[in-house]
Parts: sequence; structure tokens; C-alpha cells
Amino acid sequence: MKVVRYADRPDLRARRFEELTRPTFPEYMNHNEPGRDWDRLYTDFPDFQVALVDGDDLLAEAHALSLPWDGTLQDLPSGWDEGFVRGMTSDRPHTALMAIAISVAPSQQGRQLSTRMLQAFADNARAAGLTNGVIAPVRPTWKLRYPLVPIERYVDWRREDGSHFDPWIRIHELVGGEIIAPAPESMRITAAASDWAEWVGMSFPEDGEYVFPGGLATLVVEDGIGTHVEPNVWVLHRV
Repeated sequence: MKVVRYADRPDLRARRFEELTRPTFPEYMNHNEPGRDWDRLYTDFPDFQVALVDGDDLLAEAHALSLPWDGTLQDLPSGWDEGFVRGMTSDRPHTALMAIAISVAPSQQGRQLSTRMLQAFADNARAAGLTNGVIAPVRPTWKLRYPLVPIERYVDWRREDGSHFDPWIRIHELVGGEIIAPAPESMRITAAASDWAEWVGMSFPEDGEYVFPGGLATLVVEDGIGTHVEPNVWVLHRV
């Protein structure tokens, strides 16, 4: 297995959405507003868009961008959306790497490949001189089981052995990540209720607040428009 840049393997980039993104992320996550600039990751930040391969087999990938962050909670972006936009638009010197997403092919899950991709983030940040480390707006794996629990409470849940309740946050901590803040309004997705019905496989026949499959929080429908604000957890990996 080896880590390669998508910039050096355009053939893999052409395959990645169908083989990695579509099977591992809910469809609605492809429709947030800042994410429309996704292709700029490959032109503006080519060193941070990488794949883990074994021959021609696409096993996993990691996407990131650099951004200005002074290392304080006061300067921390509110979440994924703000961090993505800041990285794309700010004229301040870039001092940190923000993890955008990790995907592992379904057939490869359980092989600790996500840990390998977390290491790729740290290696790339170090190579780029981004001394304020890697900040990750982590999407907690099991939060979808508790969509009505505020992220500010969920982030404090621990198992009896002291490890984190959430499997994905637990992996981040096992490799040295530090929880630094909840991000209750990390990613906003707004679309017609009919689009949401197609994406998540359930109907929204009237205005109201709904729990929906795969959502980390609820969907609010008003005048036929559905708005979902996804919560994340900020984790810092020092380099």
C-alpha cells in the first residue's frame, strides 16, 4: 500500500466519487453550499488530496486544505463550512491544515486504514510547514443514533475505561488527537423538501422538525424548504 496524490493519478480521481464518496457519505452531504467549490481542492491544494492504493485498487482517501488559524479557540472556525471558505478565501497566512474528509472503501473497512489517512494529514501538514497542526471537524459515527442529543453533551460521553463513547472520536484520540471544542453548526444544507425526500428515502408531508435516517441532528422543514445543520466536534492533531 502507498499514499499517492490525486494530482499524480487523475485516473484514480475519476473513480473516487463512485468507489469512495458515494458508498461512505449520505447523499445530502454532497449538497452544502461551500462544497460546490470542491474541485478547487485539486487545483489550489493539490498536495493535500491523497489516496491510499494497492496497485490500482483504491482503498481510501483523505482531503484537506490549509487555512489561517492562530491556535486559539477564539479564532477556530465555527465548523466545516466556515473553515472551508476561510481556506479558499482568506488572505491571512495559512498556518494549519483542516481535514475535509476521509473515506475508506466499504470492502476495506476494519483494517485501520482511517488511521493511516490521519497520519497522512499530519505528514502533509508537517511537510508544508503548517505548524499549528491539523484541525478536524469530526463527524461522530454514532451521533446518528442520538440526533436529539446536543453535541455539547454528546462530546463529553465516555466509556467506563475513559475512552470516548464515539468510535470515530475514539480513533482520533488513540492517535493523539485532542478534543478542543464542539461545533454545533458545522455544516448547513438547505434544499427543497422534495430533494430531501429523494436523498433520505422518507417523505416530509408538512412543515415541522423531523428525525431522518443518517442525520446527526434534525431536519427543519418550513414552507417546503428543509434545513439541516450538522454538528461536528473539533479535534486537534499537533505536528
